[in-house]
Amino acid sequence: MPWFQDFVGAVELARRQSRAAGQADPVMQFVTALDRGDTKVLETAWPGEVVVYDPRAGEVRGHGHLRQFVKNSQSLLAEVDAKVEQVASTAAAPRAVVELLVHLTIDGKQVAWPVAVVAESPDDRSVVFRTYSSQFPVAGAHQVRSAVLAPDGAQPGDVVGRYHAALAAGDTDAIVGTFALDGYYREPIGPDATHRGADELRSFFAQYFSPGGGVTLECCAVTDDGVRCAVEYNFVRWGTHDVPPQAGVVVHERGPDGLLIAVRVYDDVEPPSN
Repeated sequence: MPWFQDFVGAVELARRQSRAAGQADPVMQFVTALDRGDTKVLETAWPGEVVVYDPRAGEVRGHGHLRQFVKNSQSLLAEVDAKVEQVASTAAAPRAVVELLVHLTIDGKQVAWPVAVVAESPDDRSVVFRTYSSQFPVAGAHQVRSAVLAPDGAQPGDVVGRYHAALAAGDTDAIVGTFALDGYYREPIGPDATHRGADELRSFFAQYFSPGGGVTLECCAVTDDGVRCAVEYNFVRWGTHDVPPQAGVVVHERGPDGLLIAVRVYDDVEPPSN
């Protein structure tokens, strides 16, 4: 059959094109798989190993476990009529960080749930997804999230570095000074917990530092595209209170003047009792 070789070549070309499309935007392929309850697009793009670190399911490794995780997630999302909105994307090899707002209907109420997904590819056949969010908007309670990454010693620079230094020192004036005039800080629980402008930021951080001082974040990975800088971290201390290392990510967005126009946090750390 003289046409068979051409047929095989066409199939291989289609497969490569599908892989390339999936690898070009891995996070949205991941979101699509969750929405459809179908892992084929991920398995085509990443025929090697697919690993997911999820706040609820923990570590999901291998295509068999991935299929069950996606099936369960799709069922849960369908129950609450989930609709996904992309907020921002930060990419710098080998990682991409995509921020989402997942719009849900829970007990007849509309909920906007902030979720961040990090995709990191150790090679051209494998991918790791790390998902960060607070469970408070969907479950009504915080959930302790164990550390996912080990600290790597990397530290962000410029205004992001100054923000983290002020955070660690518990210095309200210094941290407010890293924001632009209309800059805002959004808490992990959602858009309703957004603090904008110097007065609101000063009031928020004064309360935030009230447990006895600053907040210690161990930096694990920095993804910086020049406009946005995403820092994956382990939250280990709040004021005078040590906490079990808990995984999170914070995205800092710079304005044209070099100051922060936005800080969006994705973790599930419960404030300590004073």
